[in-house]
Amino acid sequence: MRVLQLIDSLNLGGAERMAVSFANELALSNIDSFLCATRAEGDMKINLLAKVNYLFLDKKGIFDFEAFKKLKRFVVNNEITIVHAHSSSFFFATLLKLVIPSLTLIWHDHYGNSEMLANRNYRILKLCSLKFNAIIAVNNVLKYWSESRLSCNNVFYLPNFVSLNSNSNFSVLLNGDESFRIVCVANMRPQKDHITLLDAFVIVKSKIKKASLHLIGNCNNDFTSESILSKIEDEKIKDVFVLGSQQNVAPLLKQAKIGVLSSVSEGLPVSLLEYGIVGLPVVCTDVGQCKEVVRDFGKVVAKRNSNELADAIIYYLENNKKAQIDGESFHNHIRNEYSFKKINKQLFNIYKTA
Repeated sequence: MRVLQLIDSLNLGGAERMAVSFANELALSNIDSFLCATRAEGDMKINLLAKVNYLFLDKKGIFDFEAFKKLKRFVVNNEITIVHAHSSSFFFATLLKLVIPSLTLIWHDHYGNSEMLANRNYRILKLCSLKFNAIIAVNNVLKYWSESRLSCNNVFYLPNFVSLNSNSNFSVLLNGDESFRIVCVANMRPQKDHITLLDAFVIVKSKIKKASLHLIGNCNNDFTSESILSKIEDEKIKDVFVLGSQQNVAPLLKQAKIGVLSSVSEGLPVSLLEYGIVGLPVVCTDVGQCKEVVRDFGKVVAKRNSNELADAIIYYLENNKKAQIDGESFHNHIRNEYSFKKINKQLFNIYKTA
């Protein structure tokens, strides 16, 4: 078994993080493991283990013939048998399958807008799915959607996992009192709903003066990120720190008190798993698989409800013992249920039967 993870970029994001984690864990399992970034490199590259064979295509457009020839040569020369394509990389993977029919092609759906599937444009995806040997979905909503909309009979739900192999050195020191730090790991995209989080933080701040909010994730200088930054500045919201994308998130999380997600839509957010693996109590919205992941080990609130979100955050900040107990319980839950060891048998079975 020789497996290639195919991903469009190595920017910080859930799909990118999972592609790197799959490549690393397969390499540690003594599987010949490869990863190819088609369009862009990024901060996730630093997390790729030396045991993983890596290729960057620097693809310039959807039909970059030179990049495609480079990928085909890499696959043939390394005798790769399985292409595990993540998110939008399915198109290049399908072209590869057309010229090398013996390849097993698996598409991994990380779609973050699983609450808004009615708006998903999938015409090209449906055509390409005729060549998929299997589809992996990160939640059951996406699994059902693929079964009902795409042309592939083998569809599996496989939960995201968090790698237990991470560098624990502090890369950045967080500001504020260590007992009142709130952290949110989420790229500045509409579905992450930072605006509701900021509204909730204003309420928190009115009751707990020492509270601070730390935003980690890509800030793309687009309308969404500008709206978030403008709100912080215009409303003079104090003690909000925008850290942007970070190569090593775990050391930052270890300095925080609470992990928060205020999304209006999710698949199965890797951020929640990262909060759990470092033992943070969590507050998140009831979208995607969040409630299934958190269960009774944290607080799950309604989306777009700043008051409910604020109340849950304040509860943990004011109840240190309960925050510690829930954080430890959540940590054990994530280690037991969302590690590679938990899902590897199912993954290998998908690889072998597809």
